[in-house]
Amino acid sequence: MRDTDNYYLDKEEPNKSCLLALREVILRQDDNVLETRKWGMPCFCYKKKMFCYLWTDKKTDEPYLLMVEGKHLNHIELEEGSRSRMKVFRVNPNKDLPIDFIESLLNEALDLYRNGTIKTK
Repeated sequence: MRDTDNYYLDKEEPNKSCLLALREVILRQDDNVLETRKWGMPCFCYKKKMFCYLWTDKKTDEPYLLMVEGKHLNHIELEEGSRSRMKVFRVNPNKDLPIDFIESLLNEALDLYRNGTIKTK
């Protein structure tokens, strides 16, 4: 078992299943996306650059996807809040995941790295 597995296994349902599904969706988008853990949360990197995180809201306990370069992504579904760089996509764990939107969002974000907008080494 990997260290990152413990984060998911410690969650209660329905968040556990939701987060595990999101993890699989993220990892299958590109062979260069790898999972690690930063500040206690699952972090996904593209060629060693932080790309997105999975976390749960402290107040609502609902899962969300934190897009590191969210300022480059313009979707009404993304919340900026007080952040200048990152944006959040909240997920209701009791509903079906909007897989098409999530995959589109992830690939749009990955394209920032693929096309050099965000520099990788």
